[in-house]
Amino acid sequence: MGGDCPVGTDTSILSGFESNTTNVTAFSMPGWQLALWTVAYVALVLVAVVGNATVVWIILAHERMRTVTNYFVINLAVADLCMAAFNATFNFVYASHNIWHFGRAFCYFQNLFPITAMFVSIYSMTAVAADRYMAIVHPFQPRLSAAGTKAVIAGIWLVALALAFPQCFHSTITVDQGATKCVVAWPDDSGSKTVLLYHLVVIVLIYFLPLVVMFLAYSIIGLTLWRRAVPGHQAHGANLRHLQAKKKFVKTMVLVVVTFAVCWLPYHLYFILGSFQEDIYYHTFIQQVYLALFWLAMSSTMYNPIIYCCLNRRFRSGFRLAFRCCPWVTPMEEDRLELTHTPSLSMRVNRCHTKETLFMTGDVAPPAATNGQAGGCQEREPAGP
Repeated sequence: MGGDCPVGTDTSILSGFESNTTNVTAFSMPGWQLALWTVAYVALVLVAVVGNATVVWIILAHERMRTVTNYFVINLAVADLCMAAFNATFNFVYASHNIWHFGRAFCYFQNLFPITAMFVSIYSMTAVAADRYMAIVHPFQPRLSAAGTKAVIAGIWLVALALAFPQCFHSTITVDQGATKCVVAWPDDSGSKTVLLYHLVVIVLIYFLPLVVMFLAYSIIGLTLWRRAVPGHQAHGANLRHLQAKKKFVKTMVLVVVTFAVCWLPYHLYFILGSFQEDIYYHTFIQQVYLALFWLAMSSTMYNPIIYCCLNRRFRSGFRLAFRCCPWVTPMEEDRLELTHTPSLSMRVNRCHTKETLFMTGDVAPPAATNGQAGGCQEREPAGP
């Protein structure tokens, strides 16, 4: 992310190398390589920014899509958009030239906001998993209200800012042999204990722990959905379609989480290895390795809109409407209806009846009373990815 902190998108990727180099262009690359990397990063940023902005529009512009889960999806899309626009763009320029061109203020910003966005991204995925867990495993428990959803989203950003702040606080501008650097000057600069401790704590909190939580949540959700083949209680009609929609939603979000995990794992391993074996920064090929790993990590920001479009018919309809000006895109009336039509009363009553039946067979918990009223069918038809 920013600075020369191995937790983020290390804006000074070769911090160990710089102290012994005598040539600031030691990490320059042939023009054709720079051109290829530029094309790769520009394509990544364009797809991520346009795709995630479209996801936000699809949800906000269509009332049917404004569910609790989808507000967390918006939060995820905004975080990914910011990460691509700020993190991928400016750190690619820095990593490819190893000179900071953007001033002191932006050095602080670059070591705070893009890192915060990455934290928000995975915490938003965790919030989606928690929301789906409550909706599917405990369908009669009270769901998050609009105010509660806003509070959770605000909490995600505050926690993310708190985790990113130490790196921003220790950011500074240095000049090494005429080359300006944006670096993180940790207090224990003579050793790596402070850096290593911070890196390990953050990696656990923003990678391994959320992945474990999501793995457990989606495992329980999967068992709950796929065990519904109880003799004599198979779903039919609208209930069957609703159950299939839930299963497809879970498959979609599991794919989102797996994609994130795969994209970021090599990047985290690279910096963990560098913390224990600093001589890897002395190899001449390290710049190419870093650019490849950084591209893979940043590419996680562009896959989610593609996954939504491929696996969810409502988002697919939304993308057709959003890009209807393109000659190869032909939206149909069904696309508009898909995003504006609300389930009929009979369908909603049928779903409530199904939940009551499952309760009677012991498949779900009994309805929870809220505000003096008997618990009821609170869950809306899945409108998310």
